[in-house]
Amino acid sequence: MIYFDNAATSFPKPRSVLREVQKCCTRYCGNPGRSGHRMSIRAAEAIYSVRESVCELIGINEPENVIFTQNATHALNIAIKGLIREKCHVIISDLEHNSVIRPLESLRKICGVEYSIFDHTNPGGVDGLRRADTKFLITTLRSNVIGVDVDYGYISEYCRQNGIRLILDASQYIGHTPLSLENVYFDALCAPGHKGLFGIQGSGILVLGKGVKPETFIEGGSGSNTFDSEMPQESPERYEAGTLSTPAIVSLGEGIRCIHKIGIENIDGRIQMLTNLLYDRLIDITNVRILGCSNGICAFNVGMLPSSHIADLLNRGGICVRGGFHCAPLTHRFLRTEEQGAVRISFSHFNGKREIDEFYKYLKSSLKLAYQNEK
Repeated sequence: MIYFDNAATSFPKPRSVLREVQKCCTRYCGNPGRSGHRMSIRAAEAIYSVRESVCELIGINEPENVIFTQNATHALNIAIKGLIREKCHVIISDLEHNSVIRPLESLRKICGVEYSIFDHTNPGGVDGLRRADTKFLITTLRSNVIGVDVDYGYISEYCRQNGIRLILDASQYIGHTPLSLENVYFDALCAPGHKGLFGIQGSGILVLGKGVKPETFIEGGSGSNTFDSEMPQESPERYEAGTLSTPAIVSLGEGIRCIHKIGIENIDGRIQMLTNLLYDRLIDITNVRILGCSNGICAFNVGMLPSSHIADLLNRGGICVRGGFHCAPLTHRFLRTEEQGAVRISFSHFNGKREIDEFYKYLKSSLKLAYQNEK
């Protein structure tokens, strides 16, 4: 099997990640922060250690501002619905995922929130969209369909200068490309653990900026202040109601350790090399139209065939890709692929040249045979 669907979930996971999950489940999977026995304490210590690892990875110094979530969608909902509490105007990029669009649509119905969309190729255009009631800007750092980056450095400084609060989605960026938030203005950064960070599914992070305190999104047990009917005021307990998924969290921590061992610059360089090689292979296949190919993510179509047909064809050859719309309607409107969708290939550090060569040979020969049968 060849796995090219890492923008959805990375596979395979490093062996050390799987070993740590097994170790957690068999040795210290007590309920963190809920009991005073050794297994509970060890689980809590392991979780705090992962908060510190996240801080080291992204260049911040406040482990208490690292909130663990189920995934990036969960994190984005906490950030968006916890910070946007009344009618206002929001600016978003034209690359946003439904995990941004749908919470905003929910807020539009609840309290009249409005949003405008800026062109990612011209981040300076946000100024033309700013209104007197513009309070927030939300942007991905990297498209999950075509891999292009948004200039978040420019966006951050613009928001700082204009008093606009900033929510960042690092789902396709973190773990693949060096990221330092040390001097970056932001209110919240959201990311999954199960993609570039090599964690298992059920892991995600919300990193809050200094002094940022959203309203709670979910309330429940916190292991402290039992007789208080409201959630604790302190982060991270305020945003982590209920039992945390210790196995998923420690998998994320071990994934970060793997990134440090490999070197994130090496990961970035390998992914760029694979992207360039894939592009060279795709342009050699008749009727292939490349929609975008950057930073380990490449979207393409073949003639006017539905993208799902090509994904199914590749699946029959043991090649895992994703066809369709990738939960990113704005991007497909930008690409004008609302009907056809797109075939997406996405790499991790563990992919190789041989896999690209096998993909190329299989797709080229399969399409050639299909065209001959049509004749």
